[in-house]
Amino acid sequence: MVIVDTTVWVDYFQGIRNPETDWLDAELDRQRLGLTDIILCEVLQGVRDESSANDVERRLLKLELFEAGGADLAREAARNYRALRSRGRTVRKTIDCLIATFCIRERYSLLHRDRDFDPFEQFLDLSVIHP
Repeated sequence: MVIVDTTVWVDYFQGIRNPETDWLDAELDRQRLGLTDIILCEVLQGVRDESSANDVERRLLKLELFEAGGADLAREAARNYRALRSRGRTVRKTIDCLIATFCIRERYSLLHRDRDFDPFEQFLDLSVIHP
């Protein structure tokens, strides 16, 4: 399973070409792809009008959607945040801690364009797709 992060979806829906969106475009019908409820929320927040939001949501919900919340994930993400901070790497966004921790816990890979995930890969064995 590959979880596709908001950073890739935003570029993809805006028609921006980069290695990650090219990979996504090529693998949409070949790979088992998914997203979390948090990613769905982030992507939909960035859409300007209801008609576009409905279209984006319809397209995203063709993929597997995971509910990635709850107290256990929150505790685990906070532990990961502290572990990275103790190594001198402070993650800027709580949401990224939750997404990375979810992927680590479930042993899913992550496709992203966000440097906040780099320490999770470097120190906590987050599996990342590098197109």
